[in-house]
Amino acid sequence: MISIKFGIAPCCWGVEFADDSRNPHWTHVLDQCESAGYTGIELGPVGYMPSDVLILGDALASRNLEIVGGVIFQPFHDPDAWSHVLDVSKRTCKILESHGAENLVLIDSISSRRVATVGRENEAETMSSREWKDFKERILTVARLGTEEHGLKVGIHAHVGGYIEFESELERLLAETDPYLLKICLDTGHSVYAGFNPVDFIRRHMSRISYLHFKDVSPVIKAYALASRMNFYDACAQGVFCHLGDGEVDFLGIYEQLISDGYSGWCTVEQDCDPQGNTSPIEDAIYNRRFLNSIGFNQEVLDG
Repeated sequence: MISIKFGIAPCCWGVEFADDSRNPHWTHVLDQCESAGYTGIELGPVGYMPSDVLILGDALASRNLEIVGGVIFQPFHDPDAWSHVLDVSKRTCKILESHGAENLVLIDSISSRRVATVGRENEAETMSSREWKDFKERILTVARLGTEEHGLKVGIHAHVGGYIEFESELERLLAETDPYLLKICLDTGHSVYAGFNPVDFIRRHMSRISYLHFKDVSPVIKAYALASRMNFYDACAQGVFCHLGDGEVDFLGIYEQLISDGYSGWCTVEQDCDPQGNTSPIEDAIYNRRFLNSIGFNQEVLDG
């Protein structure tokens, strides 16, 4: 038996930063998560949901939800921000452990030095050997924190505009790190945005993948965003991340590969949006879950 469970992320309601005044109330997000048929939700940026274990725990239990994991979306590339990154990491790990969550996701956030070359590997600025060494050590410090002190599965997540964006950068980091400490959270949308094939990547690296983010990419909007060198968040507002199944990600191929490889664990749906944009997060969430049902992801426990 293969156990595949589905969660959703607060970014589907436009929640990217805890202090954004445009964010919907966290209970509204939990209500809609439950209504859309998901059994789990990510923590979102630390500070968005209550840090009080009882308050959040009771709210989750009353909706039959659990915390899937949490994301540390921080500038690992910036040595001057390290004390803040480490503080956020410690707080996130503590909250995740207190709720019995499984997954910690590490993302190097968008760099001003890379934002203009999103999706263009041949133009993107690279780190010096020294910068890379220090960057990698900061990632591993948080990976050790999550794995050894809090019992979490820690996965690196490639993200456009950061210093782990392209397949070659992700492959390099994997080759230079211990699989016990650092696994992979594969994001299907960011993979395609950066120009690599998530199905092929899963086939090669299934033993190291601990978690997946399901996201789709509109080829038309992506092409326009790349051609115009559009800011990543502007591209999100324009709908570059579309409904699952409406873009260029091969979800049927991903389904078949995961079943073939016997993957068990969480897959979390993400469709980033503007929190005050012309979207309906609840309708998007329902649509995406129904699409996954239609291609075979129709039960939490699948016959393998």
